[in-house]
Parts: sequence; C-alpha cells; structure tokens
Amino acid sequence: MAQQTILVAGGAGYIGSHTVRLLHREGYKVVILDNLVYGHKEAVVDEGVELVIGAVGDKPLLQELFKKHQFAAVIHFAAYAYVGESVTDPLKYYRNNTAEPLTLLEVMQEFECKSFVFSSTCATYGEPQKLPLTEDHPQNPVSPYGKSKLMVEWILEDCDTAWGLKSASLRYFNASGCSTDGLIGEDHNPETHLIPLVLMAIRGEIPQLTVFGTDYPTEDGTCIRDYIHVEDLATAHVAALRNLVDGGDTVRCNLGTGVGISVKEIIESAEEVTGQKVPVVYGERRPGDPAQLVADPKMAKEVLGWEAERKDVRSMIETAWTWMNGPKGGHYGE
Repeated sequence: MAQQTILVAGGAGYIGSHTVRLLHREGYKVVILDNLVYGHKEAVVDEGVELVIGAVGDKPLLQELFKKHQFAAVIHFAAYAYVGESVTDPLKYYRNNTAEPLTLLEVMQEFECKSFVFSSTCATYGEPQKLPLTEDHPQNPVSPYGKSKLMVEWILEDCDTAWGLKSASLRYFNASGCSTDGLIGEDHNPETHLIPLVLMAIRGEIPQLTVFGTDYPTEDGTCIRDYIHVEDLATAHVAALRNLVDGGDTVRCNLGTGVGISVKEIIESAEEVTGQKVPVVYGERRPGDPAQLVADPKMAKEVLGWEAERKDVRSMIETAWTWMNGPKGGHYGE
C-alpha cells in the first residue's frame, strides 16, 4: 500500500509532538502545521517530518499544502487550552479553537479529504452527574474552553451529515508524562498541569506547590483526576486514524485509564520517585473544580481496539522526571 500522508495541525505541541513521533515510526509521512504560539520547533525530532509554520485559518496556505500532499487524513491538536484564560478572554478561544478549524474543514471538503481526528476534552461534560464518565453523559461545559471544543464536535457531526466527513472526537482526561526516551516532553509557559508543577517545586523552579482545596468529598479531601500518559494518547490517535481511514464511522471516545488519583497521591508518588520532599502550601478551592473526574474508557477499547497501557501514575511521574533531568532540563529553550 502506498505511504499515506497525514496533516497534523499543532504537531509541535505537547501531545501533538508525541503523536507525530509515533506516526513517523509507524511509516506515515507527516506534515506538521503549527503557528508555534505554544509549540516548539525542537519538539520535531524526526528527520523527514516537514514543519510548516502557519495558522490553521490560513486558507491559501492550506490549499497549497493539500494540493501538494493529497492528505489521507488530518489530526487536529491546534488549540488554546488554559481554562482560566478562556473565562477572562473567551473570544480568543472561540476564534482559535472553533472559528479557525472551519477554514481547515472547508479546505478538506474542497479536496475531498474525509478523515478527521479531533483533540477534544472531558471539559465538554462540565460538572459530572455520575462517575465514571461515559460518552452519553450530558455535555454541559462550564468554561469557554470546553464550549469551544464542544462546538467543533457539533460541527463535525453536521459535516458528516452534509458531505460524509468521518471524525473521531477524542475526549482526553489529564494528559501527563513525557516520552520514555526523554527526548521530548511537556514544556508549557505558563505551566498549569499538576505533575510538572510538583516536579518543578522539587527542583526549586517554583518556590512551592499550591494545593487548591483539601475539603472535597474524597478519601483524602483533595481532587481526584484520571491521569493518562501522553504516549498512550499518541497510540489512541493512531488507532483512531486507522479506524477512520479503513472506513470506520464517526465516533466520540473518552481517553483515560478509568483510575482516579488524588492530588495528595500524586505528591506522595513524586516524593517516592524522586526521593525528595515536595514543598506544599494548601489553599482554598478553585471555582469550577469538580471533586472527581474519572473516565469510563470502555468505548475506546470496543471501537478503536485501544486501552491505556500505563495505569500506574508512577510511570507517568518517572518519565516526566527523566525529561526534567535530561539534556534540555525540561525546557526546549527557544
């Protein structure tokens, strides 16, 4: 079979870069489109992967790329993902996360490219009414970030009806960890994810870790989340891609482990992995933080043949610690 070429929007970002490496290893030709607002040139490590610096909303650029490469499918990661910022600057999120993909979809329709893997989020569910969260749980997002993603899910559904676009909307839970070989990793500015913040506190990059709320109705009083290793997320995207290209129907799947881990458990595991204490201060709850968010990941297994391999949070912390202590010191340094 001829080598398939995949367009990866946002492929120089955290999850995108890990997925690009896997696609490359699996024999796909990969073209990345990334504006490098949050992505990093240094995260593109494989020879033969083309990085095009530009915006998902740039129609002439997209038309040029589609004409040149005849893409078999598109994987879309290009989104802003700071929930708090989305509340204070919603238009930024609706423009980038919802409006710009419309241009990409228009060009896909023009060139009859009908397979689209979409980076969605468990934030589309909002406050959980039951746990674990299944795909048929009501979607009532509480932030513009969650709403911006849900709107794209709706748009994809309408495109399926109108012109046969088949899509996989992958609703992530808490992405974590870094590449096993330590070559690429998580480098956000600002950093908001718990595991890197815990490790940054241990390394002295930040003075302390603030734990928001210790009075939740959970066993130890801190929030519980479903942490999924970034390399497991990458395998899920490749599984979703294969399913669509092989004629699979539109699907919406949770990507999680089904295992809930509390903030205090993350801190304890990090102390075990590093052999060092985490400097912690305890603060008030943050508005809008649910006590628990845990996935029911059964559908991904049934439809995509995928499940997370790394369900022990220690392995996620270990790979993040390896990245932080590697040659780049946990930062790409661009």
